[in-house]
Amino acid sequence: NITEKSDNKTNVPVIFWLSGLTCDDTNFAQKAGARAFLAGEKEGVAIVMPDTSPRGDNSVPNVDSYDLGIGAGFYVNATKAPYSTHYHMYNYVTIELPNLLKEHFSIGKDNLRSITGHSMGGHGALTIAIKDPSNWVSVSAFSPICNPTNCPWGKKAFENYFGSVEIGKAHDATALLSERSTPIAEFDDILIDQGDADNFLTEKQLLPENLVEAAGRCGQR
Repeated sequence: NITEKSDNKTNVPVIFWLSGLTCDDTNFAQKAGARAFLAGEKEGVAIVMPDTSPRGDNSVPNVDSYDLGIGAGFYVNATKAPYSTHYHMYNYVTIELPNLLKEHFSIGKDNLRSITGHSMGGHGALTIAIKDPSNWVSVSAFSPICNPTNCPWGKKAFENYFGSVEIGKAHDATALLSERSTPIAEFDDILIDQGDADNFLTEKQLLPENLVEAAGRCGQR
């Protein structure tokens, strides 16, 4: 909601929120409620909530599974049929949507944007920011999938979207940090909030300990 404090700005800062498995673009609005938007309005910050996958057309492929297909795009550009035609969520979040916001609403120009998300969305936020840190001023995540090439959700997604878990390493926050020998200069800290009573933590779907270990090796805070 761009009102009063931000109406006259030539550049409105923005927070991108990426939702998790089974969710759509309404998830954050429903669960965060009015407080999030009142805070954004008070600070003159836009909140943008992309969908988690393509949908709304019978040509979009889907399966009877909560962790693949519609609601489970994993914020990647699929290269394997039948998903390769429509599942281009990485480009949507990093190119198409930011350009639209800049050109039509003066939101997030000069890369004045941050990214965060939950679960699969936390995975998306981390990997998108780590792969191109110059386009984001900060990154954080709530209970993110930190090492998808080593968890059942990620392996299933990458096998179906890429045809290979190995290819998925290019969209794995732990793998990306493991390739580095120095911290990411653009980010003083990468903030992650993880509850210790999370069932998916104990089921080894999230694996934050692997990300912490990779961060420690390259000096990333």
